[in-house]
Amino acid sequence: RTIDGKAWTKVNANCGSTSFVVSDLISGQEYFFRVRAENRFGVGPPAETIQRTTARDPIHPPDPPIKLKIGLVTKNTVSLTWKPPKNDGGAPVTHYNVECLRWDRTGEVKETWKQCNRRDVEETKFTVEDLVEGGEYEFRVKAVNIAGPSRPSATVGPLVVKDQTCPPSIELKEFMEVEEGTDVNIVAKIKGVPFPTLTWQKASPKKPDDKNPVLYDEHVNKIVGEDSCTLLIQQSRRSDTGLYTITAVNNLGTASKEMRLNVLGRPGPPVGPIKFESILADKMTISWLPPLDDGGSKITNYVIEKKEANRRTWVPVTNEPKECLFTVPKLMEGHEYVFRIMAQNKYGIGEPLDSEPETARNLFTVPGPCDKPTVSSITRDSMTVNWEEPEHDGGSPITGYWLERKETTGKRWTRVNRDPIKPMALGVSYKVTGLIEGSEYQFRVSAINAAGVGPPSMPSDPAIARDPIAPPGPPIPKVTDWTKSSVDLEWTPPVKDGGSRITGYIVEYKEEGKEEWEKVKDKEIRGTKFVVTGLKEGCFYKFRVRAVNAAGIGEPGEVTDIIEMKDRIVAPDINLDASVRDRIVVHAGGVIRIIAYVSGKPAPTVTWSRDDRALPEEANIEETAISSSLVIKNCKRSHQGVYTLLAKNAGGERKKTIIVDVLDVPGPVGMPFLTENLTSDSCKLTWFTPEDDGGSPITNYIIEKRESDHRAWTPVSYTVTRQNATVQGLTEGKAYFFRIAAENIIGMGPFTETTKELIIRDPITVPDRPEDLEVKAVTKNSVTLTWNPPKYNGGSDITMYVLESRLIGKEKFHRVTKEKMLD
Repeated sequence: RTIDGKAWTKVNANCGSTSFVVSDLISGQEYFFRVRAENRFGVGPPAETIQRTTARDPIHPPDPPIKLKIGLVTKNTVSLTWKPPKNDGGAPVTHYNVECLRWDRTGEVKETWKQCNRRDVEETKFTVEDLVEGGEYEFRVKAVNIAGPSRPSATVGPLVVKDQTCPPSIELKEFMEVEEGTDVNIVAKIKGVPFPTLTWQKASPKKPDDKNPVLYDEHVNKIVGEDSCTLLIQQSRRSDTGLYTITAVNNLGTASKEMRLNVLGRPGPPVGPIKFESILADKMTISWLPPLDDGGSKITNYVIEKKEANRRTWVPVTNEPKECLFTVPKLMEGHEYVFRIMAQNKYGIGEPLDSEPETARNLFTVPGPCDKPTVSSITRDSMTVNWEEPEHDGGSPITGYWLERKETTGKRWTRVNRDPIKPMALGVSYKVTGLIEGSEYQFRVSAINAAGVGPPSMPSDPAIARDPIAPPGPPIPKVTDWTKSSVDLEWTPPVKDGGSRITGYIVEYKEEGKEEWEKVKDKEIRGTKFVVTGLKEGCFYKFRVRAVNAAGIGEPGEVTDIIEMKDRIVAPDINLDASVRDRIVVHAGGVIRIIAYVSGKPAPTVTWSRDDRALPEEANIEETAISSSLVIKNCKRSHQGVYTLLAKNAGGERKKTIIVDVLDVPGPVGMPFLTENLTSDSCKLTWFTPEDDGGSPITNYIIEKRESDHRAWTPVSYTVTRQNATVQGLTEGKAYFFRIAAENIIGMGPFTETTKELIIRDPITVPDRPEDLEVKAVTKNSVTLTWNPPKYNGGSDITMYVLESRLIGKEKFHRVTKEKMLD
């Protein structure tokens, strides 16, 4: 029962021992327990615990602390830090004990471990004081809970106690970006002994060299820790943006680090004044300059509001403008208005810029007419119209133009552009498309300003829509061959035909050292090939080609190389016909045809061979000016091999090899013979694979039979893949001949026939021994014996029995009877 309860609760149903584990207790609850013995007569009186018991896990001392490290060391102090133990032993760690051990100069222990802290150390750091300067110490820490102290941590040291010095160093991130109103902590990690003096400076990002000390107040404060210095900026503002520098100084040196802080917020007001670019009775166009401060973020748009000068309420106009120009519509003529503009970024809307009051009224008239436009860049479906702005703009800048067209045969003018054409600095031009080839057009233009559309200009001169014609561009020629007195030229037509069909070409040449080009032919040359003849052997020539169309002769395309007139030597080259591969397969009886195109200068001599020997007698060689072909008709297996074509001339030699496989039916199988399993209606045949498989794997063997007194052969099986088979369905006592042929993917080979007839019958063996031999009667000189026939007669009737006997002690049996005994 619990200590605050009165009722006892039975824990177990049955317990035969003197110990028991009570489960399902509540952690932290206090309990009393009692035990009663029971026998077959009943339950005895209880024995009750005197002291209360709390349900909780057993408590042990904690594990030792971990990661003990040495911090600052002076001439008589050492700073230590550590981490709590991984296991607190089941109870919270209440404090820590720090111990030290001193060594003498000989390296021997001078003292035993002693506790350094007079009071309980509750934090995971401690500074050991009153150490002997120059002394050598080791340190360790113990964690303590209600169960007692832990084992000591790993030791650190030995360490000589003396003042440590090191120059200052700083760790500081290089950039921070925060939103306006956010508290900013710029934390610098500081190292240095003695601890350095720290100062903060600030500079504008635009003037990084102009640094000023940071002034500390309620907005900006400096917090110095044991190994850090924090610059705290509360409720950051845009003005806090800048380049911050912290400098650390001690007697060993100086260190500095910079960090750029960017505080993002709403933009500042646009730069004024607001200008009125145009004023009309129902609208005004206003302009302004972007704010000097964009809030650290791109300006997304501007918010424009208006109010009448004699009222207080602002009315929204738009928040769409992204540029610093906008036309405010729907104004009332004669009313005086004030406008204000605010820049907006992703952080919000900035402060406004207000305009001076202005009255909505017309100050302008429509512009005057433009001069007569001109037409240029005429094609079959487009023209470019050009014009200048009108002499009088009506007192307001020209904002655009309307362009109209009409066919000279019609009377109706049609507007060309959907939106006004924007004015340009030096005249205006506009490309009109969608014209009808062969039609004649005129154009006129009207200027637009804030007051409206001015009168149209005089119509342009008529112009017909058609492509302009110009001489063609240069062809791209090349020399494809030459001899000692001629050159073969070939060229590609020009990329641009000048708008007219190419009618021919002019080929020209000149001898090296001469200035004048000579035509090879007075008339234009049709096609894109020409052979220049009659040239001087040993001379050097240049060549060029010019295209001709209806507009005249175009620019020349020149051959880049200078050609020397001498016979050209080109090493042989061999290319197989598309029907030929490096390996060809032909069925027996077919045609082996290898076509090769042979080139080279002078013309190469060509020789054929097979397996590096002479060609078969059946092979025929067919020659043309550009090819050499090997042909074997009605080919056989013996014609397969590696065929080689060799081409030679003064420039060298070239080889080409082609592997030829000739496929045929298999050859005859090895002579079949009877192996075993001869029965009264079957026999087993065995044979050898053909010496020649016909160039293709054997897929099947065909077996046929015939009786010795018949001429006709009868199939036995069509699907045999091994070199043996059992022939069944034979007639006992009959004599048979058999023949076998191999088959591959090409077909069936010749039959191989058995030379001797085979008589079908069961094979005969000796019989088994007789069964159940017994002695039935014995006299002084005779013995009567009985037995049963053997279970197996060996395949033939029992013809007789042989009876033998031997004397006891002798080894050899002797025959008793001489005549045949049948039973």
